[in-house]
Formats: sequence, C-alpha cells, structure tokens
Amino acid sequence: MSNGEQPSVTTEPHIVKEEVIASGKWVKLEKTTYVDPLGNTRIWETVKRTTRQATQADGVGIIALLKRTLHKDCVVMVKQFRPPMSAYSLEFPAGLIDEGETAEAAALRELKEETGYKGEVVGVTPVTCLDPGLSNCTTQIVMVNINGDDSENIHPTQQLEFVEVILLPLDEFQGKIDELIKKEKIIVDAKVYIYAMGMAQAFFKPRELPILKQ
Repeated sequence: MSNGEQPSVTTEPHIVKEEVIASGKWVKLEKTTYVDPLGNTRIWETVKRTTRQATQADGVGIIALLKRTLHKDCVVMVKQFRPPMSAYSLEFPAGLIDEGETAEAAALRELKEETGYKGEVVGVTPVTCLDPGLSNCTTQIVMVNINGDDSENIHPTQQLEFVEVILLPLDEFQGKIDELIKKEKIIVDAKVYIYAMGMAQAFFKPRELPILKQ
C-alpha cells in the first residue's frame, strides 16, 4: 500500500482464548489467541501474575520525596539485585497490593518495609500498564512526601536487609543517576529514568541569549 495509506479496519480486535503453557508461584505463561483489526487470527505469548486481584492494580510504585530543613529535597530510591536482569537495579520503592488493600495503603506499607520511612500520600495515578507487549501487569504510582524532620524519619529502620536505600537530590536527579550508571554499572528502571528526564526539563533554565545590536 502506497502513500502511507493504512489498511481499513474491518474487525474489532478481541481475545478468542487463553491457554496456560506454564505456571509458577508468582507468574504464569499463556498462549493468547486473538483476532486482529483485519480479522486475522493470531497467537501471542503473554505473562501474567498469579496474584492478580480482579478489582485493582497488581502493585504500586512509590515516588517518595524526603523533605528536611536546610537540605535539598531528595528522591528515595532502592538498589537491589534482580535475578531476571542478572544485575543490581535502581528503582522506586514498590510492591504488590494485598487483597482488600488500597494503593495508598500499600504504598505506605511498602515504603516503610523497604526504606524505614513513614510518609504521607499526596497523589496517586490511575491504573497503568507496565510492559503491555509482554504482560498484563498493572501498577499505580503513588506520590508520597516524607517529613525528614520527624523523629521517626531521622534514623529510619528498614525491614528488608538486601535492599539498599539511596537518596538522590531532586534538582540533580538525572545527573546523579548517570553517575551511578557509570560508577556501579547498575541498570535503571524505565519509570525512574523517565521521571528523571522530566525533572531535568522542569529544572532546566535556558541560557540568556545576547542582544544583537542593529
């Protein structure tokens, strides 16, 4: 087809059947048979969580800002070894939502477990997808502010021994991440780096252009 023309859509895409190929404790692999917009029957391999709750996202990611007097605001990050990547990763604190738990409650619980910090929820996203070409996994990103002057947050005690807490200044976020990548050869979660790029744009101040004389 020429001139960038698109084929006419004749069918509403839909799932025909889903067959489990393999299943473990936390995830399963399915063969998904579906019909594409042209009416063709196709096969897709899909990863799903076995812990899915019907009425909510699978988990939460937490963008936590530590606010302290006479200090820059810092983003609370976690570094941990991730077997699927065979490497250490830099991520936002995150975790699965328990049955009957809200995203907000899950975020505060996971933040406390992973970092020791106690925070206050200031925002939450709708349910969003993580890797829609591979999986049906979903998440909600929860914004949390942490009062670093609170006695409970001065010397926080985390509950997970294999998670390292890293504080990165918000106004230098992308630069500090780039330094860690070069220094430690870690891999960065995509959500983290996208947030870093957004913060870099927010803090960027274009140079003043000289006034040209006529």
